[in-house]
Amino acid sequence: MVEIKTDAAMDAMREAGRVVAHALAAAREAAGIGVSLRELDEAARAVLAEAGADSPFLGYRPSFAPTPFPAVLCVSVNDAVVHGVPTDYRLRDGDLVSLDCGARLDGWTGDAAVSFIVGTPRPADRELIDATGRALAAGIAAAQAGGRLGDISHAVDTVARQAGCGMPADFGGHGIGRSMHEDPHVPNRGRPGRGFPLRHGLVLAIEPMFMAGGRNAYRTGADGWTLLTTDGSRAAHVEHTVAVTEQGPRILTLP
Repeated sequence: MVEIKTDAAMDAMREAGRVVAHALAAAREAAGIGVSLRELDEAARAVLAEAGADSPFLGYRPSFAPTPFPAVLCVSVNDAVVHGVPTDYRLRDGDLVSLDCGARLDGWTGDAAVSFIVGTPRPADRELIDATGRALAAGIAAAQAGGRLGDISHAVDTVARQAGCGMPADFGGHGIGRSMHEDPHVPNRGRPGRGFPLRHGLVLAIEPMFMAGGRNAYRTGADGWTLLTTDGSRAAHVEHTVAVTEQGPRILTLP
């Protein structure tokens, strides 16, 4: 069932989203050559704790997962697309890092992701991140009251095709509210003018996941969580929680 949020609920989600933005910023600031992935998770945990928020990621266990997720932050490096588990791996010069974080505050949830390069960037990695960001911007711009869910999907897919990037099949965005994952599913591929109607109060997590190799296939890592490219190519992931309003899309996960 799709829940349409009231204006008050969207305002409350904005506060949860602000916590997410601050947690991502803290983890990104902590990132550097020689810093472990666990240290990035610790930086995000500190922000959530200071804000009085808890994590919808920590302990989360969907049907595919062999164990509950052990962190508040997904940290996916290089050929890891999404759902990377923070480990003792220490970042190296040129690593491409994607951070995904959620926060639950006063019963409402926010979810967002960023990708960036540690140290010296490879031009191809910079182009990949830029393309993923353009896809997110296009998806947000398409989140207009009176439109259809397929408008968002088509906008993201168009950028992926133009950039020659693959996207993992079966993964995309989602509705969000009191729970991190709610209906509807937001595919990163679709046809404009099709799908669930977009109306004031619908809140969605829009999240392009681009794989530089151009393939859509992925594999699951040994931890049972991390999704990896099958060809070893780099991946990037960006995301915002966005409310559809009569005044246009409202991004809820800004600082």
